[in-house]
Amino acid sequence: MKKIFLLATLILTMLFTGCGGEETNNQPAGEGDSADIKKIVIGLDDEYAPMGFKDEQNQIVGFDVDLAKEAAKHLGCEVEFKAIDWSSKEAELKSGRIDVIWNGLDITEERKQNMLFSEPYMDNRQIIFVRKNDDLGIMSESDLAGKAIGTQSGGTAEEYFNDNPQVRDSLRELKTYGDYVAAFMDLENGRLDAVVCDEIVGRYYMSKHNETLDAIDATVGPVSQFGIAFAKENTALRDKVQEAFNAIVADGSAAKISEQWFGKDLLLKK
Repeated sequence: MKKIFLLATLILTMLFTGCGGEETNNQPAGEGDSADIKKIVIGLDDEYAPMGFKDEQNQIVGFDVDLAKEAAKHLGCEVEFKAIDWSSKEAELKSGRIDVIWNGLDITEERKQNMLFSEPYMDNRQIIFVRKNDDLGIMSESDLAGKAIGTQSGGTAEEYFNDNPQVRDSLRELKTYGDYVAAFMDLENGRLDAVVCDEIVGRYYMSKHNETLDAIDATVGPVSQFGIAFAKENTALRDKVQEAFNAIVADGSAAKISEQWFGKDLLLKK
């Protein structure tokens, strides 16, 4: 009987600890130090240059990707990047398929209802992009009235238009896309009059298409800030990642990453 009891205890221990004794990061408890974290799965839109996107070798690269990799080094854990449906990002976190969203995500009051955020790390604003040498007279948000406008589904610009029906109703059309690349392609092909999107993302795309596009230096909606998002109850993982991020800011490695991507340090300072 004693042998049977010991065997049963061993089997139960294996079932509860799992192979290799790894913990899942989406558990709400998550006590212990950073050594408990074996791997962090980061969800992202993999066509969201320069924050996270696939390069010519089909590898996921980007500014936020490099920040996440550097933070993972500090934590001493593996990091995996997983492409997700951006319009379902809250559900991806809640289901546990991903642990973190680190991909140029604006902190908004609406998103705070469903996600837990880090401290903001970069300012962001929505601006207008048009075809070069067009004659539509778009110079400000008010000039979007009567125009066909494109933006990303589930993005900050769409949320702004939906939260301000008077502005949205003034548009001739608001067309949403799975990613900004498709929106800009429709703009270049004349199917849109303008695209409204994150300035950093739009200017990066425009730098590759400066013969066809112009940026209008006019803010649409309020200026927002980027943050790292976690499942609502996962304070333990949030605190560990925040600590790691603070460390790479303090040692200057985060600033170097920003300088590599943007030519200067754009990270917020405390």
